[in-house]
Amino acid sequence: MSQKTKLIAEGAAMVALATVLSFIRIIKMPWGGSVTLLSMLPIVIFSIKNGVKNGLAVSFVFSLIQFAQGVMDGLFGWGLTPVSLVACILIDYLLAFTVLGLAGLFKKEGLGGWICGCVLAMVLRLFMHFLSGVVIWHSFGELWGGFSTESSVLYSLLYNGAYMVPEIIFTTIGAVILLKAPQTRKIILSEEK
Repeated sequence: MSQKTKLIAEGAAMVALATVLSFIRIIKMPWGGSVTLLSMLPIVIFSIKNGVKNGLAVSFVFSLIQFAQGVMDGLFGWGLTPVSLVACILIDYLLAFTVLGLAGLFKKEGLGGWICGCVLAMVLRLFMHFLSGVVIWHSFGELWGGFSTESSVLYSLLYNGAYMVPEIIFTTIGAVILLKAPQTRKIILSEEK
């Protein structure tokens, strides 16, 4: 089997695993967004192992699947104008999930660099959702337990941070555990003893 074929097969397997994990929603927010069972971890690990170019390609495929999930969750029934709908698809799906491929930016920097790559990629995903909340959704009002705000910036930050910060923390911990354990580190990074 050629190296390219192995890379495509591995990327497809990681997208499939990430997709399955994205359906396991630990917490689902009432207006969108969920804390999943480490759904970003396979994409992040693939990016660290195979670099940014391959990571972006695989994460883009994952973004298309997330878009399809959004359609199944009722995206087209959310009452967006055509321009807002296109912007939502671009920012909340295509860009937000494709940036996960940037986890491979510090591929050669060791565990510290891999952690930085993971956090950077996922913070960029949070930023995309935050941007969408401010620019497209213009949401403000009551959040949880009676807390309300008149600021769409604060609302978007709190709302998107409520599910993305746990995702960032859990995914980073998962990546550290996998990359520190000698057995999985050898498999993930194809290291020779």
